[in-house]
Amino acid sequence: MTTTTGTGRTGTDWQAWQESWDRQQEWYMPDREERFRVMLDMVEACVGSEPRVLDLACGTGSITARLLRRFPKATSTGVDLDPALLAIARGTFEGDDRVSFVEADLTDPDWPARLPYGTYDAVLTATALHWLRSDPLAALYGRVAALVRHGGVFMNADHMIDETTPRINVAERIRRHARMDRAMRDGALDWAEWWQLAAEDPVLAGPTARRFEIYGDHADGDMPSARWHARVLREKGFEEARAVWCSPSDTVLLALK
Repeated sequence: MTTTTGTGRTGTDWQAWQESWDRQQEWYMPDREERFRVMLDMVEACVGSEPRVLDLACGTGSITARLLRRFPKATSTGVDLDPALLAIARGTFEGDDRVSFVEADLTDPDWPARLPYGTYDAVLTATALHWLRSDPLAALYGRVAALVRHGGVFMNADHMIDETTPRINVAERIRRHARMDRAMRDGALDWAEWWQLAAEDPVLAGPTARRFEIYGDHADGDMPSARWHARVLREKGFEEARAVWCSPSDTVLLALK
């Protein structure tokens, strides 16, 4: 997606890419904005309106964008490994000294050493950690616990599947697929179509190719229940942990240090 200035110079419209990513994600998660609102409500309630935030597996910076709109005095560190999504994030927030980005593999035990701060008021993540298997995720939770200051919070908004309710799970999948079919008929881009568009863009083509070398089409992770997440977070150093919001398919899990 390119723009042309009055001088005839062309450049990448990073905001347009940011918005197209949001629309593509909403194709799967129509409650996405409500999840973000609840996350920021709880940030304000627990740590105030000027938080230092770690945007974990930040992607294009969707959480950071909403954080800074609501809390202009907040600061954010985004960390991710995806070169294409990081390119969009860096382009979107270029020149904003409240924001920094770190390229790192969250399965690497040493990734926290790359961060500009030793502790954070809040660590937030959304629709990302289901890419990890349970054992690497539990290890990641231990490293996250060390980064959250006493009294600070961690929140994970993601798909969390309760295997004790198989018939409800089937009904939810039927509902979700019907909604996605309607969105497709309305012309919404799905995951594969969005990435194809990125692969055809002259600026994002290279980062997109590298991204697929790293991840393939999609990582084969786990989606444990909210109960599992809460238990593991307590084991790893948080004092309290429970769901603070849920839909038929997604949960916002909050852990307090």
